[in-house]
Amino acid sequence: MLLPYREAGRVEAGCDEAGRGCLAGAVFAAAVILPADFKNPDLNDSKQLSEKRRYALRPVIEREAIAWAVGVVSPEEIDRMNILRASFLAMHRAIERLGVRPEHLLIDGNRFTPYPGIPHTTVVKGDGKYLSIAAASVLAKTYRDDYMNELALEYPAYHWSDNKGYPTQAHREAIRTHGVTPYHRKTFALLPEERQLALFAW
Repeated sequence: MLLPYREAGRVEAGCDEAGRGCLAGAVFAAAVILPADFKNPDLNDSKQLSEKRRYALRPVIEREAIAWAVGVVSPEEIDRMNILRASFLAMHRAIERLGVRPEHLLIDGNRFTPYPGIPHTTVVKGDGKYLSIAAASVLAKTYRDDYMNELALEYPAYHWSDNKGYPTQAHREAIRTHGVTPYHRKTFALLPEERQLALFAW
């Protein structure tokens, strides 16, 4: 059972990201402040939920949350700063868009760039431990999926409506056949042979 908060009596925001391991598309993050008495037996780490369940939960979270927001960092920004820093920046952008300022942040993962003026706690696999992080994971995932579905209409050959930009075989075959798009992360090893060449050069 997921925990409602880390410390009672303070305003906590859970934060999580989606799309870190993708070859294409922006990285998304969400920040969610839930009421202390929030309960929903269906809410869990978004990776453990079906797509249908995630989309069913999204309006519930948005309606019942004290505050929620989504932050986005573009592929171009990812290439400039690296994906780890971009993931933290996406969380910062979500936090700064919250209508209520949290007193503490619960961050999914083991590292984070501190947000000015707000203490934080990193929680490994936090989306399976705290309701607010799980809620953030659902929002980040569904909003990013919406975005990738839109990009798939522009570039159908890459099967983004199915793979959401992750490195599937179909996605990589499309890169071999059609090349890269403006949405691909150019600093990533988009094909396995690129990684082998880089290691050989090293």
